[in-house]
Amino acid sequence: MKRTLKLTLMICLSALAMACAPKEPVKYLALSFDDGPNLTTESKMLDVLAKHKVPATFFVIGKNITDESAENMKRAIKQGCEIGNHSFTHPMMTTMDEAQVKEEIESTSALIEKITGKRPTLFRPPYINVKPEMYDWIDLTFICGKGCQDWEATVGKEFRREGIIANAEPGAIYLLHDFEGNEATVEALDEAIPVLKEQGYVFVTVSELFKKLKCTPDGHTMYTVVPDGRYN
Repeated sequence: MKRTLKLTLMICLSALAMACAPKEPVKYLALSFDDGPNLTTESKMLDVLAKHKVPATFFVIGKNITDESAENMKRAIKQGCEIGNHSFTHPMMTTMDEAQVKEEIESTSALIEKITGKRPTLFRPPYINVKPEMYDWIDLTFICGKGCQDWEATVGKEFRREGIIANAEPGAIYLLHDFEGNEATVEALDEAIPVLKEQGYVFVTVSELFKKLKCTPDGHTMYTVVPDGRYN
């Protein structure tokens, strides 16, 4: 009888210790894509995201938005994705004055809101080219990200896939491209997502990444890895 009670007590204490042990923090990261929308490569990218049940953030160029391409923006929203601002004409903004910069942003944000019903809160500068004044002119969170040279046609699927996997870290934002003809990135991501999931990563949108990590953008930082504020 005593042995049974002792064994029961040991089992209970072991279960309690396991329940009270600190849990590993969830490893979040975010996929994002530049230069859409379009009805070719972006459609295939959305297929891959749907296949693996992961969301992403699409930074769109205003001049690429047509009645037809807007359908993929709507599809992205339905799949749990979000839309960010990537300017209207993809210019080198450091050569522009305040009025020109604001026109690029507002024209694109207005189109996004018209199509999705929601104004964007995120901005990726064309060419990641910024000057200090832009943080005051643009009331959006600036986003950079980790890439794999996928804008270069000579970079193959294998290099892209390995780059995506190697760049993974908690809080990371990926900067990838879904412009027309960039199928190698679609194929690379199709293979990389299961690997990253196996490593314990959870995919969220960029906006969700800030919320999950309890990080409030400061308005003067361009983010590639979102700091984890969950335990501060």
